[in-house]
Amino acid sequence: MALRREVFLGHVQERGRYDSRHEAERAARVVLALLGSHLVGNVRAQLAARLPEEFALILLNPLQSAEPLPPERFVRATAAWIEGATEQTAAWDVSAVLSTVADAVDEDLLAQILLQLPVGYDLLFGRPQPT
Repeated sequence: MALRREVFLGHVQERGRYDSRHEAERAARVVLALLGSHLVGNVRAQLAARLPEEFALILLNPLQSAEPLPPERFVRATAAWIEGATEQTAAWDVSAVLSTVADAVDEDLLAQILLQLPVGYDLLFGRPQPT
């Protein structure tokens, strides 16, 4: 079942310690647009089904990426898309959004998502995997 928009953004705002809902929404839009370019097929569709409709549409119509970005480049790309962001603030943004996403899905779907991503994303989702 999809999270309601207010609930989703509330979690992102709390985790990102943003002063406004607008900051949380900006982070969610950028991170989900980048994430969507890394996921394919049924996994992307299943994740979209768990998100509020406007964020599901962002995930399903992602920014284009030539290749899956390693975690550190994903954070850099996030910084490039958020005005005034640094790599440190972008890491915070990515973590706030992806940990909220991780809580919205079950362990099986999260495992499938992580299989489609380069090594190291488990930390961005706040779910370190044993090596």
